[in-house]
Formats: sequence, structure tokens, C-alpha cells
Amino acid sequence: MTSELPRRRLLTTATALTAATVLASPGKPAAAAPRRSAALVVHNARVVTGARGGMAEAVAVGRDGRIAGVGGSGEIRRRFAGRDTEVVDAGGGTVMSGIVDGHAHPVMAAVRSLSPSLGHRELTVGELRELVGGFLAAEPGREPDGWLVVEDWNPVGLLPAGTVAHHSILDALPTRRPVVLVGGDGHTALASRRALDLEGITAATPDPPGGEIVRGPGGEPTGLLKDEAKALVTGLVPDFPEAMVREACATVLARAAAQGVTTVFDAAVAHGELGAYAALARAGRLPQRVAVAVALDAETVKDPAGALEWARELRAAYRGVPGLSVGAVKVFLDGVIEHPDPTAALLEPYLDGEGRPTANRGELWATPAEFARLAVLFDRHGWQVHTHAIGDRAVRTALDGYEAALRANGRRGNRHTITHLQLVHPADLGRFQRLGVVANMQLQWAIRDTWTVDALLPYIGEQRHRRLYPARGLERAGAVLAGGSDWPVDPLAVWNQIRTAVDREGEGATQGPLHPELEGVSRAASLRAHTSGAAYQLRLERRTGRLTPGRRADLIVLDRDVTRVPVREISGTRVRLTLAGGVPVYEAESAAGKAVRAGTEAAARTGGNGGARHSVCAHGRDAKP
Repeated sequence: MTSELPRRRLLTTATALTAATVLASPGKPAAAAPRRSAALVVHNARVVTGARGGMAEAVAVGRDGRIAGVGGSGEIRRRFAGRDTEVVDAGGGTVMSGIVDGHAHPVMAAVRSLSPSLGHRELTVGELRELVGGFLAAEPGREPDGWLVVEDWNPVGLLPAGTVAHHSILDALPTRRPVVLVGGDGHTALASRRALDLEGITAATPDPPGGEIVRGPGGEPTGLLKDEAKALVTGLVPDFPEAMVREACATVLARAAAQGVTTVFDAAVAHGELGAYAALARAGRLPQRVAVAVALDAETVKDPAGALEWARELRAAYRGVPGLSVGAVKVFLDGVIEHPDPTAALLEPYLDGEGRPTANRGELWATPAEFARLAVLFDRHGWQVHTHAIGDRAVRTALDGYEAALRANGRRGNRHTITHLQLVHPADLGRFQRLGVVANMQLQWAIRDTWTVDALLPYIGEQRHRRLYPARGLERAGAVLAGGSDWPVDPLAVWNQIRTAVDREGEGATQGPLHPELEGVSRAASLRAHTSGAAYQLRLERRTGRLTPGRRADLIVLDRDVTRVPVREISGTRVRLTLAGGVPVYEAESAAGKAVRAGTEAAARTGGNGGARHSVCAHGRDAKP
């Protein structure tokens, strides 16, 4: 395909089509009807409709923002291209549904973009101090009391291997400022001694519910804070002004549109995130449809009635915001699986690194009974439950809770979801289909690198290691797979993510592919997971996720045929045009599109706004207390 899309004119909006002519299926002539020109026709394409037998050559977008027809190039142009129709030659590239990201945190990505980033690199103590010292030197006017928050610290990346994180690493910096390094995993932070002192954290400070203050031999805090303990320090950091967060959010969502994302599920929100989305929507600056899950912390889960009231309050406060829907809650059942912070809940114990079982099976953040009570209540009231589960014991606990809801309430079609699914016991694979539970996975993590090899293999053993991220096993057992990025815990890299689900190597592997012969999925399955599968998760499958007549024209035009190029070339895919509801939200060759692309490339060079390879999602700091 050429670098610029040939077209008659710029498509600027989608207006009402009074009597649209549609094609019932690709290649099948439509019944006779008055001819009405479409707003847009894209032809000379490999159109992936997502329907059975669904390959076509062209697609027409009606003036109501919906798909008017799909079929052969000549037929679609003849029936839909009028004098005022924009006609785009895709040059043989793929046209497909826009990407539906079933698990992300865009507002968090925006907030992270406002702080310096370590880019999740592996660093010696000296290198770490040099980088953080540079951030300090860039702000000399903030001595002695201005907080320095540095994002995307790699909590398992201190070199040489085995180096223990301690506040003394930060205390040696030439500053009086309180300093905190926020782990890119969303579960850890390293605070300087001054930061600990400002919160009054001492050997006598108790661990908060759902968190841990890591302590030295004498009980003194080391500066390493896990999970809910992070908030003891990060809660002291002044918030960025709301206007600044909104602008950053608009920027990162524009970058998501440039990668083809037309619908996104923010997996942990409260008033802060919802307020940002509402402000953008009212200003006409929300390029995607946004669905959200209200974040429930460990204490709130113990009070299902109170949690339901909280969720209802938030839904009522933001009801009617265009493009925004509140219909799910987010629950954390465990932590992370990688050493040195193995808090994911396992059925069998972790190993000690030498092959010997330990007494540690991780921890559940809610008991099976507590989670079941919450699942039953929310299911009864029509809410979807979106559950973080990394370890196989957490996955089983989630499935047991959803089964309790099914027994109590019958099938209600709420599409309860388990996300991450790093380890699933083989006996539980078939339960997803039987219980109607969606498997939401971040398959860009399914590679051999420091996280899955050095920080994991010695601590779970080869047998469990071969079952990591069991996408193929779940698919064969009948589960609906839904793709998600967990952005900004990882940078948003949609096309590498789609590729990695297939070859289990992607662009990020440093030690080869991760058991592709066991758990890799087909190219078609990966594309489905990131479109119709995630749309099904969000209960939007009748509106988006496929290019069939009557659905919203959420579509993307790509620079290559992703159905045929070698799998490794999928990573390099570039989006030429993104439509959301028939409205262009990204055009690669427009001035705005070029600016978005330049900003994305600059962010990537400097560590950007988000994370790197990890296996968890982050907690919302604004969750209900």
C-alpha cells in the first residue's frame, strides 16, 4: 500500500442516512431498494468482517455512522459511491473492526506521562542513582520539600541479580526532597527515608489491609512498599491539576486511536478517572467509547452491600455522559507471581529457587466466602464482576464465586470476567465455558524474558511453567478469549500484542518464545480476541467488534494485510485511518495524525508514559476507602 490513502475528499462527520441500502452478507446481492450514497467507501482491501466466511473486498459506511454494506469492490462502489462519497483505496491492506481493549488504564497512563520514567530498565544501583539524580537536577527549584515521583521502576531489575531494594539507595542522592520510585508492575514502590518519615512509617507501623511494609531483620522499614502499603506514601503526593490530567488523557487516547483502538475498558476507576472521561466527552474530545469497572479495595469487598451502594453512586453520578458506561466492578483476588514478590495465590507452594517446596502459597485478598457473597449480590443486580487473578488458586476462587452466583441467580448474561490468568489449573479450563466466564488475557507477556524465566521458572518449576498464559487450552475448552493491554503497566503496542499471542515471542522476548507449541493461538483467534471477543466481554457485541451491516462503523484501515504477512511482520503494522462510529478519529497523513505519531515516537524514545513487561494491573488510588 502507498504511504498515503488515495481519497476523493476528507471525511469529516457522519450524518443521518434516511434509507440505507445494506448487503446482507459479503458477496450476496442486496434486495432492490432506493439507492443512497454512503459517507465512505473503502475498496481494494482485505476486509475482515469477523462474520462466518467473512472476507470481503470493500465496505461502505452510512451517514448514520453504521456499516451500510460489505462485499466485492465493484459491487460496493456501484451501490454506495455517489458524488459526495469519500472513496478510499486501501491498496490491498486489511480493513477490520477497530480494536476493543478489554483491560487498560488510560487515565493512569495520562498521569504517569506527567512524571519522569525509568522505562522499566534493568539498572545497577549506580545507574539508578545517576538517572534519578538527573531528574533532581532538572528541577533545582523544588528543594527541599517538593516530591520527586519516578514512574516505571523495575522492581526485579536491580543489578547484579539479587541486589535488594532499600531506601539507602535513594538516601545517598544529593537532595532533601522526598523521593519515591513507583514500580511499573503497579504493586510496588521504593521510598526514601524522608518519604517514610513524612508519613511516620516506623517499625511500629502496622501493615495496612491488603499491603505490606517490607521490614529488615530488626523490624525497621526498608522503604519497599507492596500493594496497598504504597498508598501510605503516594497518598502524600499532591495531585496534578485536573486540567493538566485531562490534557494528558486526551493525548494518550489520541495515541490509542492511532493504534486502532476504538473501544476501551478502564479496569479500575473511581471519581478521578470518571471525571476526566466526562470532561473530555462533554468537550467532544473522547475518541473512543469507554466502559469502566468501579475499583473495590480489599476492605470494601468484605461489605458487598456497601460496595453495591458505592458502585451505584458512581454510575448515577456519570449517567448520561456520551460514550461512557459504568456497569462493572473490579476485584483483586491476589498479587503477583514473580520473585521477589510472590503474592499470587497458588494451589501448590512456591519453590525456593533450588526445586524445594516452601510454605508459601501466596495470599488471597478475599476469602472464597467473601468473594462468593459479593459475586452473588452484584450478579443479582445486573453488574459484571471483573476479577484480577494471577495464580491458579485465585482463578479457582473466582470461578467458585461465579458458580455460586449462577446457582443463586440462574444465568443472567453478565459476562463475568477473570483477567490476567497467568496460571490456570487444567481441571478449571472447561469451567469458563460452562459458567459463561470470559477469559481476559494480556498475551504480550507470554514470552521468555527476565520475568518469566529468571524471576519465575526456578520458583514454580518446569511443569507449571509450561502452562503459563494458557490461551490455547482455554480456547480449546470453549472459553471466550478477550484481549487486553493493561496499559500503562505495559506500553500500548496493539499489533505486537496481537502477534505475540500467536508466536509467544513478539518483539520483547530476550530468551526465545514461550511454549508456542503448547499455548500459542492462531492468527484468526488472536484477531478475534482483540475485536469481537473483547466486545463480547463488554456486552457490546451487537454494536461493535465485527464489520457487518447495522453495527457501528468502528473500523481501521491498515498498511498491510495482517491476515497473510509473516506473523512477525504483524508487529510493524501501521494504522492509516481509524473511524469510531463513522467519525474519523485518526488519519495518518493529516497534520494532526502526523503530530500524534511524532509524539508517540518521542515518548517511546524517552521511556514514555508507561511501564513495560509485567503481569498485573495497578490499583486505583482513588478507590472507595
